[in-house]
Amino acid sequence: MQRTITPGGLALGALGVLAFSLSLPATRLAVHDLDPWFVAFGRAVGAAGLAAAYLWLTGAPRPTPRQWRRLSIVALGVVVGFPLFTSLALTTQTSAHGAVVITVLPAMTAVFAVLRAGERPPRAFWLAAVTGLLSVLAFVAATGATSGALSPADLFLLAAVILCGLGYAEGGALSRELGGARTICWALLLALPATLPVTLVSATVHSPHGTAQSWTAFAYLTVVSMFLGFFAWYAGLARGGVARIGQIQLGQPVLTLLWSALLLGETVPPAALAVALLVLLCVILTQRARTSPAQHPTRNQLATQRNN
Repeated sequence: MQRTITPGGLALGALGVLAFSLSLPATRLAVHDLDPWFVAFGRAVGAAGLAAAYLWLTGAPRPTPRQWRRLSIVALGVVVGFPLFTSLALTTQTSAHGAVVITVLPAMTAVFAVLRAGERPPRAFWLAAVTGLLSVLAFVAATGATSGALSPADLFLLAAVILCGLGYAEGGALSRELGGARTICWALLLALPATLPVTLVSATVHSPHGTAQSWTAFAYLTVVSMFLGFFAWYAGLARGGVARIGQIQLGQPVLTLLWSALLLGETVPPAALAVALLVLLCVILTQRARTSPAQHPTRNQLATQRNN
């Protein structure tokens, strides 16, 4: 059975990307005064509190053992891995530099969509995706955001991208069963035994004293980047397919550079608009590419998976 891309899936995916495009600038602002370990894990703890309230109010059923195992992959990727490694990287690097490295995130998400979500995008999809990726890479290189050398911060960012792509693909596929909101909520609670002790230790060793700007950025990371953004993002991935909706992320680096200019005073050339339009065209082409019928499991297949 083949599922078509719905406007709702595209809109939800775009809303998620908009929410996440502020994550790097907000992280950069937060770690200016706060310990990066506190920023990475503290926001997950705060979001876990919101998740517990949401699950209680909605009366969400508990995941099955198989779903718990898949949720552990989601937690590793987007609750622990990406926040930690980006926080460590942005203590020494700029938000704009981070935007350069995360240009590979859509491609990484598509790879894991093949490996973990069972999707088989056609050649036209990969051609449009690679074109969009190369366009963004050319743009960020031309802006001078790249330093030309692979630093420890670059390695942190690459690790963040790999783990995030894994968490996006696994979470998007699992959201077809649990729903986007419950997927991120259960993943946050599953990670709590790890995130809470680290947060407490960091707060004890490095007493969290920051400016109003730092705490505002931390609040955004907690409520939007770590919680509400995933409601829209995972729902969009579940409706439209992880690989195809994931390509909307091609616009995220450009948005991040624009936010970096507005919030951090970094210079972004007018060419950003032209590249943004080109990337938008590539995103449209990825959505028009027909996917294999094996991309999405049927209802009977889902029922069989739940019983296993």
